[in-house]
Amino acid sequence: MAGDLLALMWAPFLMCLVLTGIHAYLGFHVLAREVVFVDIALAQIAALGATAAFLFGYDLETWASYAFALGFTILGALVLALTRSRRRHVSQEAVMPTARPTAPSISAACSSAVSSA
Repeated sequence: MAGDLLALMWAPFLMCLVLTGIHAYLGFHVLAREVVFVDIALAQIAALGATAAFLFGYDLETWASYAFALGFTILGALVLALTRSRRRHVSQEAVMPTARPTAPSISAACSSAVSSA
């Protein structure tokens, strides 16, 4: 019984060890570059792009709505890249808390304005 369990679980256990090592290594680099919350902000901006596509009359899960989401994400990444400078007067971590709630707030306001009209 224990031999069967060991034969079944050795590969997943090995993969867990490998993934832990990869996440630790990449986590150190993320913290060193100080880009902790960028992914969350870009996800919110992509959702804003999908909402904008819907408000312009495109159905969800179409290429046009994906293009809107991608365009908004690229624009957001460009803005975030331009706010990051070598000489830091304001940390980019101070910009992230404004980008994260702003995009969903605009999406909610636009959606409620359209649904009430």
